[in-house]
Amino acid sequence: MSGRTGRRGAAVRPTTAGRGPTSRLRAAIGALTVALAAGAAVALPAAPAEAAGGNGGPGGNGGKVVYLTFDDGPSPAYTPKILATLARYGVRATFFEIGRNVATHPALTTQVAREGHSVQNHSWSHPDLRKLSGPALDAQLSDTDRIIRARTGRTPSCLRPPYGAVNGAVRSRAAALGKQVVLWSVDPADWSRPGAAAIRSRVLNNVRPGSVILLHDGGGDRSQTVAALPGIISALKARGYGFATLCG
Repeated sequence: MSGRTGRRGAAVRPTTAGRGPTSRLRAAIGALTVALAAGAAVALPAAPAEAAGGNGGPGGNGGKVVYLTFDDGPSPAYTPKILATLARYGVRATFFEIGRNVATHPALTTQVAREGHSVQNHSWSHPDLRKLSGPALDAQLSDTDRIIRARTGRTPSCLRPPYGAVNGAVRSRAAALGKQVVLWSVDPADWSRPGAAAIRSRVLNNVRPGSVILLHDGGGDRSQTVAALPGIISALKARGYGFATLCG
């Protein structure tokens, strides 16, 4: 479970209010350059043309956009329910999937991609990538890339390291494979099952424009996440937020 260690990811937040698409993209690239120079793990939003949300994506909300992300799937018990909620509200999200789960439930990954969501790499078996040898780390990433590509037709361009555990070796190998390292900025610890109301309030109390929200659709009992999701989306829409995908 990505949030289990209590680490909070530092995602680059796009500042898009009052800017056109070219300016927004230039600003995001500039922020990315600064973050990489500092050795930070970053999340680069999808380009404006690829972003999608219940209120029309970044361009349609003056930059007031958030990014829903789901880790540890796909899961036959919870992924379809989350997809149904996203479809009902017209929202797209980013799914960081575990390779062996894709191998077990390949049709679910195909469905996630077919419904317009972004499917990205969350390793093959959810280890702490910092503790692996070079060849073992390569296998975790490359094997997951291969099976996701087989189901979606696209190679993941982003990696979310399990537990948010990242170091120089992980960053370097991800970069060599053409991947950005993506963490998060809002973690309601839904994996700990604090109750649907707590998950919802933790998200809504901490969200800001550009927030990357960490949730889970696999790895355990995610019924509380499923129950919390409609309230999270409807409340954010009421505040004027749109939703977009990462690493599109």
